[in-house]
Amino acid sequence: MFIPLKDENPVSRFPYVTIFFIALNIVIFFYQILSPQGLAHFVYKMGAIPYEITHFRTVPFFPRISPPLTLVTSMFLHGSFLHLFGNMLYLWIFGNNIEDFLGSFRFVLFYLVSGLGASLIHIVLNPSSQVPMIGASGAVAGILGAYLILYPGARILTLVFIWILPIPAAFILGLWFFGQVLNIGIGGGVAWWAHIGGFLIGIALIRFYLKRKKKVWIH
Repeated sequence: MFIPLKDENPVSRFPYVTIFFIALNIVIFFYQILSPQGLAHFVYKMGAIPYEITHFRTVPFFPRISPPLTLVTSMFLHGSFLHLFGNMLYLWIFGNNIEDFLGSFRFVLFYLVSGLGASLIHIVLNPSSQVPMIGASGAVAGILGAYLILYPGARILTLVFIWILPIPAAFILGLWFFGQVLNIGIGGGVAWWAHIGGFLIGIALIRFYLKRKKKVWIH
């Protein structure tokens, strides 16, 4: 059991956007569970259903929002407290450093593009699925991929069974990615390919940004 708790990687600016995303996800989740309609209502109304995106038609559940719009709304919905807690924990630990590196505006774009790209990868690989996809996992996975590239040697205070140990980020994030790959065949209602896709998209985006930044320095 490896549960990251905190990184030893200080930032130079306050992570306003990271905290905003965490607060927004928490507020939406509690609105979902406290609403008279219940959690399922929001999942089926605002979750992204691959079949709708690939077939350009709406699945006949109760009234839903426009399918393309669900690619965004689904990123801010969660199916359980544990689902929410896991995503927000990783966002809090790793997101502030990526926001610090990119700046607030670019971080927002990075977060949204990672999440949208992760969703599209899941949809392409499951084009006929009528199961709604929800969660911030794809966007958070993008952050993990970027962190791996930027700070592979950063120490992550990690709960390992009953001990809290400082472990290099490269090991923790590599282990996380390996776990997603192993779980592909298991299924279990989790969009594993969205996690994997988001992680790889995060790596690609941060590499592109670094390459572009280097060119600017040269000129």
